[in-house]
Amino acid sequence: MLHIKSFTFNPFQENTYLLYDEKGHGTLIDPGCFDLAERKELLDFLTEKNIRITQLLNTHCHIDHVLGNAWAKRTFGVQLLIHENEAQVLKAVETYASNYGFAGYENSEADEFLEEGAEITVGEEVLKIIFVPGHAPGHVVFYHEATYQCIAGDTLFRGSIGRTDLPGGDHELLLSKIKSELFTLPDQTIIYPGHGPETTIAFEKIHNPFVGQNARP
Repeated sequence: MLHIKSFTFNPFQENTYLLYDEKGHGTLIDPGCFDLAERKELLDFLTEKNIRITQLLNTHCHIDHVLGNAWAKRTFGVQLLIHENEAQVLKAVETYASNYGFAGYENSEADEFLEEGAEITVGEEVLKIIFVPGHAPGHVVFYHEATYQCIAGDTLFRGSIGRTDLPGGDHELLLSKIKSELFTLPDQTIIYPGHGPETTIAFEKIHNPFVGQNARP
């Protein structure tokens, strides 16, 4: 069985996700933990549940989703996996982190690249990698078909979508990919976004003002 635990970290109120199975195999996705209190919160939960982090993933590499990358790699002794198109996005963070008040930001580099359509595992649980660019050029989401759960990063939110005015953003591409890659998932699929509350594919198909059935032209 796959368990999903969310943490809300840093001033951007970013959702960091911990996925783990019954045997304590853990995958950390988008570690936004930057200060000591946030990192302690995560470590305390891992200790309480006896979870061992075995891999580190980024849906995409904007600053709010990667603040804890270097710390996590070092602390847990794991590799970082991202889509190849996010390599330059990740590298750029060190050039502007201080502008957002993160003067102590520590750079990280990917060890492997995620491929569209491939699969990764959390213990024996299988996640499919789905490519959904538009908010960022190499944005991926992770879908657990067995339980209809999707770690969606900044693609689709409850009643909204990811912003596309940052470097590498493409509004029309994001709309297209949400419709072709996310809205083709089962209606009961739970969307775990990079910010804000959970939602479902069924709800967004109807109510989302950007891509729902009553979307603005």
